[in-house]
Amino acid sequence: MSLFKNEENFALDMEQNTGNNENINSGNLIVFFYAWRKPLMVMTALALVVSVIVSLLIKDKYKSTVVMFPTTTSSIAKTLISENNTGKEDVLRLGEEEQAEQMIQILNSDEIRNRIIEKYDLLKHYDIAEDDEYKYTKLQREFDGNVSFDRTKFMSVEINVLDYNADTAALIANDIAALMDTVKNRMRREVAVQALQIVKDEYDAQIAYVETLEDSLKTMRDMGIINIRAQSERLTEQMAIAVLQGKTAAAKQLNDKLNLISKYAGVFTSTEEEKILEKERLVILRSKYREAQIDAEKTLQHKFIVNSAFAAEKKSYPIRWLIVVVSTFASFLLTLVCVLFYESVKSLNFKNQA
Repeated sequence: MSLFKNEENFALDMEQNTGNNENINSGNLIVFFYAWRKPLMVMTALALVVSVIVSLLIKDKYKSTVVMFPTTTSSIAKTLISENNTGKEDVLRLGEEEQAEQMIQILNSDEIRNRIIEKYDLLKHYDIAEDDEYKYTKLQREFDGNVSFDRTKFMSVEINVLDYNADTAALIANDIAALMDTVKNRMRREVAVQALQIVKDEYDAQIAYVETLEDSLKTMRDMGIINIRAQSERLTEQMAIAVLQGKTAAAKQLNDKLNLISKYAGVFTSTEEEKILEKERLVILRSKYREAQIDAEKTLQHKFIVNSAFAAEKKSYPIRWLIVVVSTFASFLLTLVCVLFYESVKSLNFKNQA
């Protein structure tokens, strides 16, 4: 009670000297702080001591960073082999905002997180008990707190990893960068293999159809039909000569051949023209088949590494002086608010009694 005795007298004096219902003004601010100096100093000093102790108990963490740019490549074949490449896809071209956002989405995938957790046994590394009911929730919260992915204003992507061990932080950051390619190639390959099978089926079917057309033409060629126009002109000429020479049997044979050619002329011509068109389509399908095969079997990295992670020499967290300063100042402000609230209540009670 002795701590607040002078403060209560100060409050009474203030109320008696402010008959116009005004609160504390700047004129008596120094007097106010002097009157309440003990509570303010005690609470601030206590906060200072506690914040220093707490900051010293926080384990040091080291930060490692990987900086990389995404590529624009989506199809290896279209980028490197296809003649229809418009230039938008270049294996050496840096990606833009869209590719950077896609990269961050992949980096946040469960597949990468689970592989890192398994490889470095993070459940044990973060001191999470195996029998904890919420161990995976705590593990994910700890992982998300230590690993972050950010896009820079230059459209690069940063992988930031905090860990109690500097070497572990660097290893995790570099492994995450490597796994980005692994996951993206796996995603591409799943689609590319299906696309390859579709193109292969279509290509095989086209080969079979062209072979059917060639078999039909071969059958008609075996019947003596090779070139409709040339043969018709030649046989007509020979038949005319045979008729003029009175060779009836020869003329009849030539007429039979002309009738045979006339009978199959339409089929032969249409089949031959169709074969030409289908062979052109077969060439296109062969090209697509090669492209699909390359996309399904070959891989490229999907990033340009600007800076690889290395073991930090100095800790990055916690910033102890900042914790102490912020905590002490916050405690001072909180104490000041409480004092002002106490003064307001005392003032209200005094007015009610008056």
